[in-house]
Amino acid sequence: MLMEVLFRVFLAFVTIELEYVEPFTRKIHENELWLYKNPRVDSYVSATVLWAVIVIVPLVVITLILLFQNERGDFTQAVLSFTLSLGFTSVLTNILKIIVGRPRPDFFYRCFPDGQVNFEFECTGDPIVIRDGRKSFPSGHSSLAFSSFGFVALYLAGKLHTFSWNGKGQSWKLFLFVFPLVMALAIAVSRTCDYHHHWQDVMIGSAMGFFLTFLCYRHYYPPLDSLVCHKPYASLINHVEPKELKTTRIELSKWT
Repeated sequence: MLMEVLFRVFLAFVTIELEYVEPFTRKIHENELWLYKNPRVDSYVSATVLWAVIVIVPLVVITLILLFQNERGDFTQAVLSFTLSLGFTSVLTNILKIIVGRPRPDFFYRCFPDGQVNFEFECTGDPIVIRDGRKSFPSGHSSLAFSSFGFVALYLAGKLHTFSWNGKGQSWKLFLFVFPLVMALAIAVSRTCDYHHHWQDVMIGSAMGFFLTFLCYRHYYPPLDSLVCHKPYASLINHVEPKELKTTRIELSKWT
């Protein structure tokens, strides 16, 4: 367990350090300058609000499940899965931002706050604002939102057996799976409305965030159509009740 915690601390440290790395300076051609001349406006979902939401919401859901089922092993596995997804997503997102160096839609006014372009096309704005302006691809808000809310959707679907035989035909279960994804989509789309990202940034960021959270979820939990999808692998291996043993052996044989 200590190594698991230290690895997540390492991912958090790498994420913070990458924030201060200068991204690739991509050449902006004159005929594409219009792409980056959108007005500068405040984020509809600020970074502070985003981090609060993507951390608190999954932890609240996991805690509620703990209070309802009283399975501490599941609580630990869920937290490990969620934090691993968030760590992987934040690190990969920042690495791609630095490598690609795509200007944001409002980059022109980050570079030239007064709107006056000099002959050398050298930015006259705040260096920190300019650096952030070169980190459009992929969208961090989108990737982190789908990493967090995507985990909530998968976790609830597993607990409620939304996609297994005994959970079919109950629309409220499907709603609880879709609703978190809609919330993530709303955050992602807002990044095009406040001119902080291009639509490609949002699309790739969203897909990447959901893929990583699915990957991390499946690392700790069975498929969503499994008869034991509500239990983490650790529980199935170490704490199988006698009455579930036969079913579990059948399920495990399908995984191998």
